[in-house]
Amino acid sequence: MRVVVMGVTGSGKSTVGKAVAEAFGFEFADGDDFHPAANVAKMADGTPLTDEDRWPWLDAVGAWLAQRDGAVAACSALKRVYRDRLREAAPGIVFVHLAAPQDVLEERVARRHVEEGHFATPGLLTSQFEALEPLAMDEVGGVVDVATASVPEACQAAIDIVAAVEG
Repeated sequence: MRVVVMGVTGSGKSTVGKAVAEAFGFEFADGDDFHPAANVAKMADGTPLTDEDRWPWLDAVGAWLAQRDGAVAACSALKRVYRDRLREAAPGIVFVHLAAPQDVLEERVARRHVEEGHFATPGLLTSQFEALEPLAMDEVGGVVDVATASVPEACQAAIDIVAAVEG
């Protein structure tokens, strides 16, 4: 089984993704690690990535997933076309969308940028929310509201989504 924990910057993809991977004994990868240096530099400057910037990155994440039977990747996967691209590389992906209002995530992103030196800035969120296309009815997976859930609650909700699909 292959899982993508998706959402905008600051939604908790890495934290939840690691918990899902641990629960099922799967490998975990942070999609940020697959970005070329040029993408990281753009995001650090607050410049939104274009689709053209994202294709090689999505292809790298998809290839990583395709090479594994049990894998979880944290990857924004904001648009349906991005998720389709990942599914082309690694069919049968379960998507877990971590959702929260923009104002909640702006605070998280600002704190992480200052405290941890993460490249993402709060300014990226506006373009990400504009690009975000929620999961469609024909996409396998589910949504976790991370605005009010504690970290353990969000992790468990994601695990439950994957377990329900795994059956």
